[in-house]
Amino acid sequence: MIEARRLHILRAVADHRTVTAAAAALYLTPSAVSQQLAALEQETGHRLVERGARGVRLTPAGDILLTHAHAVLAQLERAESELAAYGSGEAGTVTVAAFATGISLVVAPAITALARSAPGIRVRDAEGDASLRMVLDRQVDVAVAVEYRGAPREDDPRLTRVPLYAEPFDAVLPPGHRLADADRVAVADLADDPWIGPYPGNPCHDVVVLACEYAGFQPRLEHSSDDFRAVVALASAAAGVALVPRSALRDMDLTGVTVRPVDAAAPTRRVFAAVRRGAEEHPLFRQVLSELSAALG
Repeated sequence: MIEARRLHILRAVADHRTVTAAAAALYLTPSAVSQQLAALEQETGHRLVERGARGVRLTPAGDILLTHAHAVLAQLERAESELAAYGSGEAGTVTVAAFATGISLVVAPAITALARSAPGIRVRDAEGDASLRMVLDRQVDVAVAVEYRGAPREDDPRLTRVPLYAEPFDAVLPPGHRLADADRVAVADLADDPWIGPYPGNPCHDVVVLACEYAGFQPRLEHSSDDFRAVVALASAAAGVALVPRSALRDMDLTGVTVRPVDAAAPTRRVFAAVRRGAEEHPLFRQVLSELSAALG
């Protein structure tokens, strides 16, 4: 008989690629993870993982079992959801991980809307890519995340996704920039400028770099910050140009910079909520997802 908790450990090792990283995510010791993997191999009668210089990878038998693990763990989430519904499911706390602007735009309004009908929501600040890993590692219940290169696909068997909103990036130009008087700015016209942008790994970094690649050039990123207020401050100091999500510019001091919409197909930040597959049927999670979706309606 295969134990479900060992399937969860197998999935964590497949996601994190090393026993040490998987153990940290699961709040276990590396030796405990190794012991559980060994027990799972004994249960199945197959070698499931191979260790190498670059970490751990699944064997073909491990890949087969991982596919079934996604289905089994999703079904267990559904079972918990139905039991919660049977017991009314009106008590408890839902933990949401979201990036700063997402908290302002959708999470905070959802908390207000749920104040009377649902229990507390705990919020954890996390970048748009980190929140998905936190959901999969069961550190939080709901992620408010940003689409990025390498993000789990919409048909990923581990997650259920709910689209929330999409917003364009605007061009932020330094004082006296040659395009300051233009109604709109083409990304290609900024090819020769120095750039300010988020660090690699931040989903918005991917959006900016892809927009520049589509325009036919690689941006010369001379300054980096994940804080858009810092990005705008650097632009106002004539350190370079930037593309910033429109909502991040709200209520910000834009003295010294010029903000212009981007011409043609503007780069876009697409935001969605995600829960572990099967958990969307939990009555509390269902309420939270509904209010997150309605926040910008």
